[in-house]
Amino acid sequence: MKKIAIIGGGISGLYIANLFKQNPDYEITVFEKNNSLNLEEGYGVQLSVNSVELLNKIGFKNIDFNEKFHPKKIDFYSLKSKKKICELDISSFDSKDSKYTTLKRSTLVKFLKKDLENLIKTSYKISKIAQQNQQIVLSFENNETFECDYLIISDGVFSKSKNLISNNEIKPRYNNTLAIRGILSKSPDKIDNKNISLFLGPDFHHVIYPVNYKGDLNFIAILKYQLSDKEQENYSLFNDNSFIEKILKKIPLESKELFEDLKELKMFPVFISVNFYESQNNNIHLIGDAFFAYPPSFAQGASQSIEGAYELFKSIENNTENNFFKNRVKKTKMVNLRSKINQFAFHLSDPLTIFFRNIFLKKLVKNKKFLETYLGRIYKN
Repeated sequence: MKKIAIIGGGISGLYIANLFKQNPDYEITVFEKNNSLNLEEGYGVQLSVNSVELLNKIGFKNIDFNEKFHPKKIDFYSLKSKKKICELDISSFDSKDSKYTTLKRSTLVKFLKKDLENLIKTSYKISKIAQQNQQIVLSFENNETFECDYLIISDGVFSKSKNLISNNEIKPRYNNTLAIRGILSKSPDKIDNKNISLFLGPDFHHVIYPVNYKGDLNFIAILKYQLSDKEQENYSLFNDNSFIEKILKKIPLESKELFEDLKELKMFPVFISVNFYESQNNNIHLIGDAFFAYPPSFAQGASQSIEGAYELFKSIENNTENNFFKNRVKKTKMVNLRSKINQFAFHLSDPLTIFFRNIFLKKLVKNKKFLETYLGRIYKN
């Protein structure tokens, strides 16, 4: 029996733990630094068809129908005029059992952890990672040690585990954007609250979408904003009311009314990956944001975390770990490029450029060949 240690109890770590749990040849332990798993009750997550297909392998389709939602399209709006630009039919990528899905992040995490309760150790902060022959020895701040055959690192974009094995060589970069999210108490006027609504504006865009059939709506906005190095390191800044008020004054007037109805507002800086770290050991691997964190403009963070976790599971199961890094980098680069293109297109400010962008959008969302190339290669495994 092979021992597998997973550092990080996020979506990717919990998902791959479920996969290994189905195979009696592996013994899994998940180490989480916090004293409990982060449920972030209420906030939403989008899952494209590729990840839903993989989640179904561990019973995702059995989640209560009312706890998730299947939007059929993305409606593009102009933030300034509130007029609809066009719509993208995302249901064309759906299959009978796998459909584009939105739900609360807490619902997804509760599903992923329900069969892992005895395998998750909380309040375990990693302090050292050492290799002894073919075994990996983990040391924690509580003075406990753990030996394993495989180490899977999934502790986020600020992964301490990655820093330990890379000697702090790989650092995330501030994306010059702030994310603002919350829960809308009521649906804005003139939008279809049964689908995904994307509002495009200069240096600011926001998305509204349902997270279940009860009518709960998730709100996420991305605002371009420069932070000093000192501000980037001061995470408590984003709990400071005066700083929050200062940022909210930067919100375009057209969106101000939304913030009056926004509950559980949370603000945080967006950090992304610049490059990749390849472990020199075939029994140490990274997944999720620890592997690579994307700009938040393509709704692929959770989906790619799940896809990458599945690829690693199959690689270990089939003894083809050598190929995992190369294959995942190839897919990641493709998704990352599209995320950057989207962020650029969403935040255009010149009226003439916006005019032509909207014309192109109207044509592209109806071009099946383009959609298959641009989205199909992402949404399908």
